Parts: sequence; C-alpha cells; structure tokens
Amino acid sequence: QVQLVESGGGLVQPGESLRLSCAASGSIVSIDNMGWYRQAPGKERELVASITSGGSTNYADSLKDRITISRDNAKKTVYLQMNSLKPVDTAVYYCNARIWPRETYSYANYWGRGTQVTVSS
Repeated sequence: QVQLVESGGGLVQPGESLRLSCAASGSIVSIDNMGWYRQAPGKERELVASITSGGSTNYADSLKDRITISRDNAKKTVYLQMNSLKPVDTAVYYCNARIWPRETYSYANYWGRGTQVTVSS
C-alpha cells in the first residue's frame, strides 16, 4: 500500500526555519509531481510548492522568497525548507504526490496525513 509520511513540523519562533520531509513508501513504479500544501484553521487548503520528477519547481507567489522545495528521487522523498517563518505560516502542511503504484496501470493522487507547523513567540 502506497503511503506518504510527513515529518519535521513543530513549534518554532518567528524568524526561525524548519525543514519538512515527506517520504513515499510501498510498491511504487514511478512518482511524478510532488508537492506541499497547507491549511490554516478556517481556511482552504492552498498550494505551497511543487516539483516535477525532473526538478522543475513552482511556488506560491506569497512564499517564494522564503521557501525552497527539493526532492531525492532515489529516496522517494520531497523536502520543504522554510525560512523566516511568520505566525501566518501556522498551518497543517500536507504532502501530495502523483504516484504509479505497482499492480496498477496509471498514476493516482496521494496525500499524507499532515504535519503541524506552529509559529509563535
């Protein structure tokens, strides 16, 4: 069974940095796009950043100066480096990926369970 498991969230003070990780596991043929979304209390889930299997990236305009997305295809892992964190960055951060599971014939969309990031003094 294919799973995405996030890690690296936590409580940080304004101005600090965090690095989130998301590892895919299970019987996988291929992984296409991977990305990070976030959902703050009372708000809709929004795209933070995404990265293709070839390394092309896409960032939310409001965050692109403070974040970097990267991936290690051999480890089936995507990372999100977040710098200069602000209280408004407080949210649950979800990993997303298009994965082709073995024993199937196409890509499917998968979500992790999320990791909480809280920015507070």
